[in-house]
Amino acid sequence: MSVLWTSSEIADATGGSVHGEFEVTGVTFDSREVRAGDLFVAMPGTVHDGHEFVAGAIAAGAAGAIVSRAIAAPHVLVDDTARALEALGRAARQRSRARIVAVTGSVGKTSTKEAIYAGLERWRRGRVHRSVKSYNNHTGVPLSLARMPRDCDFAVLELGMNNAGEIAALTRLVRPHVAVITAIAPAHIENLHSEEAIADAKAEIFQGLESFPGDESGGVAIVPNDSPHRDRLVQAARRHADRIITFGGGDADIHAVHAVSSHGGGSLITASLLDCDLTFTISQRGDHWVSNALAALAAVEAVGGDVAAAGLGLADMSALKGRGERHRVAVEGGELLLIDESYNANPASVAATLKSLGSEAHVERRIAVLGPMRELGSHSDALHAGLAPAVIDARVDRLVLIGEEMRPLADALEGQVPVDRTTGVDEAAEILLRIARPGDAVLVKASNSVGLARLVERVSGLQPCSM
Repeated sequence: MSVLWTSSEIADATGGSVHGEFEVTGVTFDSREVRAGDLFVAMPGTVHDGHEFVAGAIAAGAAGAIVSRAIAAPHVLVDDTARALEALGRAARQRSRARIVAVTGSVGKTSTKEAIYAGLERWRRGRVHRSVKSYNNHTGVPLSLARMPRDCDFAVLELGMNNAGEIAALTRLVRPHVAVITAIAPAHIENLHSEEAIADAKAEIFQGLESFPGDESGGVAIVPNDSPHRDRLVQAARRHADRIITFGGGDADIHAVHAVSSHGGGSLITASLLDCDLTFTISQRGDHWVSNALAALAAVEAVGGDVAAAGLGLADMSALKGRGERHRVAVEGGELLLIDESYNANPASVAATLKSLGSEAHVERRIAVLGPMRELGSHSDALHAGLAPAVIDARVDRLVLIGEEMRPLADALEGQVPVDRTTGVDEAAEILLRIARPGDAVLVKASNSVGLARLVERVSGLQPCSM
């Protein structure tokens, strides 16, 4: 692998001092992820200090470390390791000539980031960098930048937030040429109090927009046309973007002329793009994935990518863990379909995945295992109860609800859908295993903190549910 950073470059970027020359091919702050040749950043923590894991990281093959106290191994000594990682990310962005796409939104941002990556990577194999997992916060974004190869052509980075002002700081670090907002929904409404405030916080992503390398024209903002906050987002984008592209339905610049279910699931889509029409397939089910694909193609077109190759990349893209991954699970007498949407949840994403469950063909029963949507504050009861129409429209035959926060939904559905109420993930898993029958389609959805991934692992036979 090519050298990502030398110790002297790290010291120059961070203002630290070199103690033992070294070169690295990767960067991490998680000692469990260390690979041979990595740089280990000993980050401070509320529970554990990263310095406790330096020896293990070196033993695992790390070539050097960023530390704030000396160690008996090659390292760069700094005053503050968190600030050093941010400085390293800033230096990576400064030296890069890549065209950079930043993605945010209340729902779909990781999926859309992966779709953009898949589209660009199909065209320029090995020349595209992306943030992994959901590394989208004040530590994940600098890490993703610090990992960016010095000679890549494109980078796709995800930006997240819990409060106003956070995306503004991240986008000024990333300095994207294209900024995408996927959708606005009442995620984090506990902190921001209204959807309008959420839209404003997401729109901070436009503040970092820059001109493309070697091009005097400004950056590009990509905005969801179907959002009730579209005009608010467009107004915010106009202050920073040279060009604004809308995607979705209606009069959107990028829209689906046709989108129908394809053989074996997913969708066959004919999309009207800026310069051409494109027909392609995606394996993921649901209208929300059609929207993700349109946003991805808008970004690929905005950076000058090959949209035909991007269509092939989208067709090859598999489901993401916790975001629609499908498991065929053996049960007595046959098998059931387990749809893993356990990674996260808010009212928009739950409604979208319930709609997708309702469209599942050739199933005997539709079962939804739903846990709480978190960070909704005083809106929690109303927003949970508000899922009732989506449950009914999806023709759910049985509902398993986890936790006291789901009581408003149970009350709203009383007498309309059979409901099993449980206190936790283990109990929900026991109920599901007891009631499961061949031909069932089971949707699993909750905020990530609920831990429904454990239920998926147990029911799919990957490992025991209890931690």
